[in-house]
Amino acid sequence: MPAQDHKFRYLLKPGNDFAFVAKFRTWCIISFLLCAASIGALFVNKAVRGAHLNWTIDFKGGTEVIYSFKDKTAPAGETRYVGADATKVRKALEKAGAAGFDVADRSWTDEVKGAQVSVRGIMVRTPRFGATTPQQQLAATEAFQKKFADRSVDKLQWSGDRMFVRQAASGAGGGIDTVRPITEAEAAEIWAQAGLEAKPWGDAAALYAHPDEGTGEYNMTFSMHGLDRQYERALESELPGIDAVVVQTSQVSAKAGNELRNDGIKSLFYAMLLIVLYLAVRFDVRYAPGAILATMHDAIMVIGVFAVTWTDVSLTSVAALLTVIGFSVNDTVVIFDRIRENSEKLKDKKLDRIVDISLNEVLVRSILTSTTLFAVTLMMNIFGEGLVRNFAFAMNAGIIVGAYSSLYLAPPAFLWIATRWYSGPAPARARQAAALASEP
Repeated sequence: MPAQDHKFRYLLKPGNDFAFVAKFRTWCIISFLLCAASIGALFVNKAVRGAHLNWTIDFKGGTEVIYSFKDKTAPAGETRYVGADATKVRKALEKAGAAGFDVADRSWTDEVKGAQVSVRGIMVRTPRFGATTPQQQLAATEAFQKKFADRSVDKLQWSGDRMFVRQAASGAGGGIDTVRPITEAEAAEIWAQAGLEAKPWGDAAALYAHPDEGTGEYNMTFSMHGLDRQYERALESELPGIDAVVVQTSQVSAKAGNELRNDGIKSLFYAMLLIVLYLAVRFDVRYAPGAILATMHDAIMVIGVFAVTWTDVSLTSVAALLTVIGFSVNDTVVIFDRIRENSEKLKDKKLDRIVDISLNEVLVRSILTSTTLFAVTLMMNIFGEGLVRNFAFAMNAGIIVGAYSSLYLAPPAFLWIATRWYSGPAPARARQAAALASEP
């Protein structure tokens, strides 16, 4: 029975012969310039934005708040927990002007009338430590000075989320009695305009209403509610029928964040070291430098993309970067394996021709593998949110540079090392052999 012809759809027709080796120098120069631009973007960010990258709470510390959500329509005396949608919580905080925060689900159990009830709450993590921003403090200070210009305000000073106010001992009339102390009700309008909310004075109101016995000055302190209260109000205003309750508030120190950042950098170098050892054992030392060069290129390029776009850099970003390194090395190993196989089969051809043939043979495989993974992570980047989008964004950038470096950086490094040190005698020995051959 005659064999039937099968009609396949080829991405590239068999027998393609692209001249990879001839373009190696050009692509290496382009890679060098892009890496230099990526590193330069870090220093530009440091000069303009005050930090090399947009570190999240994982690396520079911040505040972590856990909320539970209760149903406001529940009968009096009855506690009814409701689950919150992380997407709606994220949108509510963004509408309130919050930035650089992470939102994640958090579950625990609570005892309600002797029964254990499952509670599904939300954890909000933000790099901010205080409730007031420098802009809010400046606006509140200017408004305070303008409104109470005739009240002998001698000093205004912010410390964290507290503003200390001192009124001079005498007013316009020259006597202590002419100075009328500022009340919390009079200052309330200023806090509202600045987007702040001051804590009630309570018993301290009576103390602030009397001057100091020694100096005759009025000294008062206005303390603002923290981030937990600000976010609570933002959530309740955007989620009708929901009573947001602060369950726990904690802060992550900047020192702990720096340690995590250093550990993340160490993990990248350890991964590269293990890759070099693996390739040295799996192949030989000629292949390892090419893989490590491609790996360093991928890491620098992904970091450069984060620097240029000012995207949040979290522990999830580090995990994505390690995943990109693994993907790139896998692609590089496949290419090196084909070069090694062809080196044994095509001993009559020059090494640069063997590299060209090998790259043409694995080109379709590399394109399909990279495209498939890119499509999956692209969907995550488009439809995902929060940490999922952060991970997918790093993967999108890493897949592109990883596929490119496997074809245009790792092979030329291998080819240069193999030609320079493993092809023929060393230069000194070659010159010596030539001199001996020329003697009579």
